[in-house]
Amino acid sequence: MPPKHAIDQLVKEFFALFTTLEGTRLNLDKIHDLCLPEAVIIKNVDGQREINNLAQFIQPREKLLNSGALTDFSEQETWEQTSIFGHIAQRFCIYEKSGKQNGEPFHGRGMKTFQFILTDGGWKISSLAWDDESESQKIEPSQWS
Repeated sequence: MPPKHAIDQLVKEFFALFTTLEGTRLNLDKIHDLCLPEAVIIKNVDGQREINNLAQFIQPREKLLNSGALTDFSEQETWEQTSIFGHIAQRFCIYEKSGKQNGEPFHGRGMKTFQFILTDGGWKISSLAWDDESESQKIEPSQWS
């Protein structure tokens, strides 16, 4: 499979991990197939940083998504730009998310940046960081076309 197609599939599988339907339980174990064991995942929303390894990232999300407080949740990529050089790659993307938190519908979007390396087992996520759009920080389409 060409590198770009493999990375596209990897990102699609990553976003799909967090999709929940009412009454279903989320299991993030598959994230270990998509990421390096040493992967770093950083939430940097409104300047508040949460820097996590895989275990630190998985535990609170499984709890939130399985508690019933966050339901019908999904995220999907709506735009991406991927650069590949040999055995490394990076992807900058716009994503949208929606769901119900405590019964109230919500919708948002933001930017994620993924870094990848090519391993003997194929492309793996080595790091990921994201920030959400806010009133003071808008995603301008002209910047990302």
